[in-house]
Amino acid sequence: MGKTLQPTHLRNTVDSILAFGFGAGLSKFAPGTVGTIAAVPLVWFLSYLPAYLYLTLVFVGLAFGIGICERVSVRLGEADPSSIVWDEIIGFAIAMSFAPKILILWLAGFFIFRFFDILKPWPIKMVERKYSGGFGIMLDDVIAGFFTFLVLQLLVFYVV
Repeated sequence: MGKTLQPTHLRNTVDSILAFGFGAGLSKFAPGTVGTIAAVPLVWFLSYLPAYLYLTLVFVGLAFGIGICERVSVRLGEADPSSIVWDEIIGFAIAMSFAPKILILWLAGFFIFRFFDILKPWPIKMVERKYSGGFGIMLDDVIAGFFTFLVLQLLVFYVV
């Protein structure tokens, strides 16, 4: 059995650069949170695109992310390495779809997404246990993003 590669050994591949969220996932403290922080300016910038283009890029990021996360997790020898944060980036992009550019709403979106991603209420935990590989890595964050999207849309409808 070969030696397990560490994230630092994979920095020079396109897959790993994306999977590690351009380096955010290599944080020794709370890599998922750091990955989501890195997603904020990227998603904010993308939110200026027309909705059809934004959603197309999110879908493409999700589709490619399944393969990216699969390949990097296999190279690392772990089922769901914490250094892989591409799933947080896509999950946050889903969460912030159609969100007005109101700072307090984006802060709420960040914290609500982290809540769902960390605590994994039903059915997120069930999905995380049932599915593995790149699909499993991505799916729990997609659901967390969708739940966050729903909460934010309710906030926009009733509060904003």
